[in-house]
Amino acid sequence: MTLDAETWLALSDLVHRYAAGVDDRRFEEVVDLFADDATLTVPDPPRSLCPTVVHLGHAEIRQAIEAVAAAARTQHAIVGEVYAAENNAARGRVSCIAHHWTVRDEKVTDIVWHLRYDDEYIRTDAGWRIARRRLTIDAIETRPVRRLRPDET
Repeated sequence: MTLDAETWLALSDLVHRYAAGVDDRRFEEVVDLFADDATLTVPDPPRSLCPTVVHLGHAEIRQAIEAVAAAARTQHAIVGEVYAAENNAARGRVSCIAHHWTVRDEKVTDIVWHLRYDDEYIRTDAGWRIARRRLTIDAIETRPVRRLRPDET
């Protein structure tokens, strides 16, 4: 179904705020983008690249999202997004390239996930929220990095 511009922009803003919030380590704000009874289903790489591990509700979703803090820095680039909505529900397919820079023995490595989110959204009094998010990794790359900007926080 064709979306009106306002709905498309609201859904796009939601997924971009998720990506920026994860990269900025604003985990509480990221969790607030989910409905109270939402599910986040993620893979268990490298063992599984398909979504297999289910996190239900804000507490479990927070724990899953905070795992990204193990990386020195991340950058989630939204490279494609398609939405369909009807009334107060919507679906989205969001493509992303996620860089996870890690430092071990003074060597920096970029672990790159080429992934997609298959989402279901609901409209609440607070605006659109993620009701279901399934993360699938299509490919993982590992690249050496010459230099990583130091954390400024």
